[in-house]
Amino acid sequence: MIDLAMMFNMNPWDALSHAANLAVAYVLALPIGWNREHEERSAGIRTFCLVAMTACGFVLVAIGVLGKESAGQARILEGLIVGVGFIGGGAILKHGTQAVGTATAASLWATGALGAAVGYGLYDIAAILSASMYLTFRFLAPLKSAAHEADPEKDRRETP
Repeated sequence: MIDLAMMFNMNPWDALSHAANLAVAYVLALPIGWNREHEERSAGIRTFCLVAMTACGFVLVAIGVLGKESAGQARILEGLIVGVGFIGGGAILKHGTQAVGTATAASLWATGALGAAVGYGLYDIAAILSASMYLTFRFLAPLKSAAHEADPEKDRRETP
């Protein structure tokens, strides 16, 4: 009989811990992704969950390869910041004089930070990021609408 743990040289407890971290990152990204999906934005539930889980995965791989205390962790974070920023940049579109998708881009970037925080075991930071993003989208949307309604001439001024 083949012992898979021996074949892949993995500790089952480490594998369980990694799976739990990836699941936490995925679950913490769900409310943000659900909101973006519900609002029919360019990135939705699948994208946010994948960004958080993948950022977490990169951190877990880096810890496994470099060690948690390695100075090389800074390079991993730098790569994540740039890489997720690049993905977010794809969510920004220019329509006339306006750029749309900036909130989605920013939330994708923050979701990458959420995933990295989970990977490093900083669950409090990840939970705060998740809650603050969700609450921002959920409860500041009416404030944004009110700001646009307060200046009805704005649309006329911005049209060429």
